[in-house]
This record gives sequence, C-alpha cells and structure tokens, in this order.
Amino acid sequence: MKLLREPLIHFLALGAGLFLLFAIVGDREDGESEPITVSAARVELLAQGFARTWQRPPTPQELEGLIEDYVREEIYYRQAVAMGLDRNDTIVRRRMRQKLEFFLGDMLDSAEPTEENLRAYLTEHPEPFQAATRITFEHVYFNSDERGEAATADARRLLERLEAGAERLDVATLGDRLPLPRKYTEVPLDKVGYRFGSVFVEQLADLPVGSWAGPIESGYGLHLVLIRELQPGEAPRFEDAREAVEREWRATRRKEAEEAFYQGLRERYEVVVEPQS
Repeated sequence: MKLLREPLIHFLALGAGLFLLFAIVGDREDGESEPITVSAARVELLAQGFARTWQRPPTPQELEGLIEDYVREEIYYRQAVAMGLDRNDTIVRRRMRQKLEFFLGDMLDSAEPTEENLRAYLTEHPEPFQAATRITFEHVYFNSDERGEAATADARRLLERLEAGAERLDVATLGDRLPLPRKYTEVPLDKVGYRFGSVFVEQLADLPVGSWAGPIESGYGLHLVLIRELQPGEAPRFEDAREAVEREWRATRRKEAEEAFYQGLRERYEVVVEPQS
C-alpha cells in the first residue's frame, strides 16, 4: 500500500495513460489536419464578448489569451471528434439536433409573407383571432358527493318548479353551497371552462337562451343553468389582427417546412427497429 502512495508510481501511471491516449489519437489521424484559421471577424467577436462581460475592451495581452483559448478549444474539439467522443452521447446528439433546427429556423424566418398570404391565412383559420364568445348566466348547484344518486332527481324536480314559476323563487337560496358566484355577466367562455371544466362549457352550447335547463355536469357536480345572453365572438378586421396573423403564419409555415425537411431526410435512411427479446 505504501508503494501506491509514491509520487514516482503516480507519474508512471500518468505517463502510461498519456501514452495510450496518444496511441489512440495517432490511430485516428488521417493525414495532415486542416489549419486552424482565426479570422479577423472571430477576433472581433472575442473582443466584443470580453467587452460585454467586463465593460471595457481587452488589453493586447488579454486578447492574446482569448485567441489562445479559442485555439485550444478548437484543437480539443477536433481531436474529440477524431477520437469519436461525440458518438453515442445523448447531450451531444440533442445539441447537434438543436443547432440544425435553429439553422433551419433562421432560414425559414427570413421568408417574408405578402399581404395576400396573410389575408388568405386569416380566411382559412379565423378561429384563433376571433373575439372570445361571452356568456351571461346563473346557475344552481347540486353536490353529487353529498346527495349521491338523488342529485339528478333533485335537480329535475327543482327544474320543474323553476319552469312553473321562476319569478317567485329566490334562486340564491336553492341548491347546495359552492365557493363560486351564482351569477356571471359577459364572461368569456374560456374563463367559464377554467372555473367549471371543459365538459361544462361543451354542454352549455346545447342549452337554450332565456330559460332554465339542465342538469349539466361540471367538475363539482350538477347544475341547472339559465343563460340570459350569449354573445358569439366576431372575426376581427384584417388590419386589427395583422400582427397576430403574421406570427401564426410564420409558426405554421415553419412547422410545415421542418416536417417536410425531416421527411425528406428520413427517406434517405433505412430505419430498422429490432424487436425486443
């Protein structure tokens, strides 16, 4: 054990490791390597990066150090690739994929849509740009957990009473307690969905305006609903929505182009998925 602590042994082990590394490197080399050129533009970028960090330009000695560090990084990168260290590395694979996607995205973003492109897109996809449908309604809640199977029958009996004489009943005293308002005025449907759930909103579309109806289900239980007013969202004028339309046009075209690019590349490869044992 004492022998393992001797500095000479450590030095010999390190030397053996370096010898093995250089042997691997030598086996990977294919002729002379390409020269490393540090362009004037690259030097300027290095200086600008230093200035952004330290709020002053680098001294000649500091700039020389930046250049040398860049050369070191380039040499290590080339040697790592030559040794195959970039293979079978999940992080490297993901980073290379991201760089290719960014490169493709930059090319696609340079395409400028015409006004005809945007007007046609708005005509074909009006929904994302329409003003939200707004609803004014009130409801009576029935707690399904507490009432059990009787909740539906109780709701229907109250519905009959409301239909027979809604004006004579104090709706605020009916049904069960729920920590939500009983009345809503000109609320966007998406906000209603946020409070009551998407199933509740979907059922609202089938209810009449101006009379009590139900019961319909929400994430809380059952509800009788009186829709007093439903204001459908209107399609916006092109001039008002142009900026939003252009954003959506670019996003859609980029997604389509990326998929077409991928499918074009995929056709060049044979993909074999081995069955699991």
